[in-house]
Amino acid sequence: MISLPDLEGSWELNRRIEDAYGGIQGRFQGRCVWRPDAHGLVQEERGILTYGAAPPMQATRRYLWRQDGEDLVVLFEDRRPFHSLGPGRLQDRHLCDPDTYDVSYDLSAWPTWQQRWCVTGPRKDSMITSIFTPNG
Repeated sequence: MISLPDLEGSWELNRRIEDAYGGIQGRFQGRCVWRPDAHGLVQEERGILTYGAAPPMQATRRYLWRQDGEDLVVLFEDRRPFHSLGPGRLQDRHLCDPDTYDVSYDLSAWPTWQQRWCVTGPRKDSMITSIFTPNG
């Protein structure tokens, strides 16, 4: 299991997006930085997103990571709950009615690790795979 200190720092981020519903492929390539704040870590992604035939664009995203006992809790930037993981529990579900976001973490090749989202709903059928590799 990972802890907040394990994540702190800069990571190369490569993300593949497979949108079966729209028949579109996408890719995000950039950097992800976890840095301390008063309550844990802030995760910030910055990079280039290519999605289908659209021109490449700059993309950013931020999350808040908190330690809660042995669990890691991930919040949206506005502090709404997103998902969590803990010892022996590397999967979770986030419901965003009418859509379902199932996440799984693969830490078996640490320090390189993977996060995979399966997104389903009336107009969604996507697999989003992110690979994090330490920088430096």
